Amino acid sequence: MSFNKVHLWVILATALLIRLISLGAYPLMDTTEARYGEMARLMVDTGNWLTPQFDYGVPFWGKPPLFTWMSAVGIECFGVNEFAVRAPHWLAGVIVIALMAYFSRKVGFSGLLTSVVLATSGIFAIAAGAVMTDMALTLAMTIAMVGFYFCWQGERRWGYVGFFGLALGLLAKGPLIIVIMGIAVLPWLIMQHGFIAAFKVLWQRFPIVTGTLGMLAIAVPWYILAEQATPGFLDYFIVGEHFKRFLVSGWEGDLYGSAHDEVRGTIWLFFFYAAAPWSFVLPVLMWRKRKALGTTIQTSNGIVSFLVCWLVSPLIMFTFSGNILPAYILPGVPALGLLISILLSDAKRDQVWFKGVASIAPVLLVIAVVFIQLVKGDKKSDKVIFETASTELATYYVGHRPFSGQFYSFGQAKRLDDSVLLANLEHFQLIGESDMVQDVIAENELNCVVEYTGASKRHLYRCGQ
Repeated sequence: MSFNKVHLWVILATALLIRLISLGAYPLMDTTEARYGEMARLMVDTGNWLTPQFDYGVPFWGKPPLFTWMSAVGIECFGVNEFAVRAPHWLAGVIVIALMAYFSRKVGFSGLLTSVVLATSGIFAIAAGAVMTDMALTLAMTIAMVGFYFCWQGERRWGYVGFFGLALGLLAKGPLIIVIMGIAVLPWLIMQHGFIAAFKVLWQRFPIVTGTLGMLAIAVPWYILAEQATPGFLDYFIVGEHFKRFLVSGWEGDLYGSAHDEVRGTIWLFFFYAAAPWSFVLPVLMWRKRKALGTTIQTSNGIVSFLVCWLVSPLIMFTFSGNILPAYILPGVPALGLLISILLSDAKRDQVWFKGVASIAPVLLVIAVVFIQLVKGDKKSDKVIFETASTELATYYVGHRPFSGQFYSFGQAKRLDDSVLLANLEHFQLIGESDMVQDVIAENELNCVVEYTGASKRHLYRCGQ
């Protein structure tokens, strides 16, 4: 490998450092990040680390708690702020990069090159520092797949590492991890050994019984305790989230948001633009290196086909689902990094354009952060409103209360309903769209002045009798 290692280290360090610095540079935006950030704040505030909460006393059944635990630990370490809830997800991304670098070196390719590709891949750079479920799931999938491969090669102890990854996946996003991994490894085993022999190999080389028992011992207790704490959780999560969400387009049973009704097969389009630029580079390289894949690039260990199966497994999983998001491709992206590394074995020919593509990514990340801060931040978050609002006055939302309003008010901003008697309050604050707030002011004969006019169309009023 004749790539200039210093140049690659600079690109990698720059990409990771920019993402780390950016974690506190823009507000949590509605709905995803603000919702999950607020759930972590609620977990710390209430001391309830068993069941994530959608609001005080309202359980969240949509996802297992691993990603909430991560952000809640960040809050315990750094306080209630954007950096705190995002930093653990950035760290999870760094661990994925480190694990893939180790994997790359063990199979004979450049771990540094793999790391640079991952750190500069669009969806990975975004998710590594976003308050979402997807990086936790990707970390679990990476541990499971690396453990599986090394165990297949004869290092049986790695089989337990793989089952530990599956256990983390069950706590990150549920049984989905087992399905996605099965889609990746079963066809690959059949390609390597044939249909009947594949299952013999699976039984002989892998600690199926003890590994499964260990996986269940780690993950199942939480599921049991969660159902006991809030009966109905298992029915909603297993049936609703794992069947209806993926099979029923525009599923209306979602208790916590709206379903995303996409055309079947859109997940493949999501892959190409979300994993850019390397999603566009990969097919070009595979075409150019098609002869080398079977000759100069060693494939006797099945690594190329293994990575391809890993990469496409989430895409196959969600091909026939209409309720999808671009981040659903993320569990397969680590394989993209190593695939690019393998295909760039001819470094003298490829190093110039590779460095150019990789160097552009940190610049684009800076531009994206600046754009979010200056253009999108105030429109998608109520943080700026609470920088103006008084923390000593009761605050009520007229109409919808966004999750950013809950987070940045530390749960103090309430939704105005019939139980609130404004006539009994001497001074208070109202937040909402102008027309809706004006109706409340007129109806209650309030004396209010506008304290802040928000880009989100919600305004802050300070009121008194």
